[in-house]
Amino acid sequence: MPNKVYTCEVEVRWGDSDRLGHVNNTLFLEYAQEARVKFFRDRVFPAGVRPTAMVVRKMEIEFLKPITDESGPVTVDVSVLAVGTSSFGIRHVIRDVHGVTCGVADAVLVRFDVKTETSVPLPELERSVLSEYAITETVR
Repeated sequence: MPNKVYTCEVEVRWGDSDRLGHVNNTLFLEYAQEARVKFFRDRVFPAGVRPTAMVVRKMEIEFLKPITDESGPVTVDVSVLAVGTSSFGIRHVIRDVHGVTCGVADAVLVRFDVKTETSVPLPELERSVLSEYAITETVR
């Protein structure tokens, strides 16, 4: 169980769904990204971590239940799977307005130097803040 879980709401927008009222599966990624951005804005950066470039190296989604026009706003729980030297894993659990889990998205993000196009180590402060939300023990 994580030490902390960050939770936020993400609106299901009118244009997110098809003619049958189902949200397109690709939007699960967008909902996860929006929650991740809010997590960094609300928890990581206010702790003193300086915003720098990062890239998504891997993304995996398990679709458990369709999201419909009536499902929103969805709630996204964000927790950290692991913290490495230059990368970290984030879990996004997407629930509908009734609390039913619709999908689970896991992402691996890497700190990135845009000039050299290589990974860079996570600052110790960022590692510490991310570890507060870790499900598993931090990897050194």
